[in-house]
Amino acid sequence: MALTPSTMLPLGTQAPDFSLSDVTSGKSISPKNFSGKKAILVMFISVHCPYVKHIRQELSKLSRDYQNKDIAMIAIGANDVEKYPDDSPENLKKMAKELSLTFPICFDENQKAAQEYTAACTPDFFLFDKNQKLVYRGQLDDSRPDSGKPVTGKDLRAAIDAVLADKSVDSNQKPSMGCNIKWKQGNEPGYFKAH
Repeated sequence: MALTPSTMLPLGTQAPDFSLSDVTSGKSISPKNFSGKKAILVMFISVHCPYVKHIRQELSKLSRDYQNKDIAMIAIGANDVEKYPDDSPENLKKMAKELSLTFPICFDENQKAAQEYTAACTPDFFLFDKNQKLVYRGQLDDSRPDSGKPVTGKDLRAAIDAVLADKSVDSNQKPSMGCNIKWKQGNEPGYFKAH
């Protein structure tokens, strides 16, 4: 496991489009499905990563706290499942059920969505406003496994709450840190094509 920070995609970037199947419902999910929402949160997660395991309960809480708000949340698993079978669609589905997640979890088999978002680690969070422009990317909060700091979600929650209240999001943002995305051979970023 290589500890990896977010690439910090430039603020103002238009939400890259994708069309992926929700592992739970089988429905096709795309940011375009949520064009009427005030906010869209796209998060890259993993079943086996200790950094995601560390925040599992907060993901569940976020799911509950914001399920009736004007925000769409989409989680994406993009790891190479041949090398990391724990991150298979079946196991993503199991995690969604265990945590009672109310948002779709998609499997990015060809890793195109992860590449478009310049996702580098799990967890990696990308928050877009009603125009689907990037307003926040970075950490959930300051907590890490063994840091002794409680998981509160404060950084991400502050950004979400600002967008929902039509306020600007603080541009002083810290990268997320976690396990690197497990790229298939030939998909490794170079570090990503220039945007």
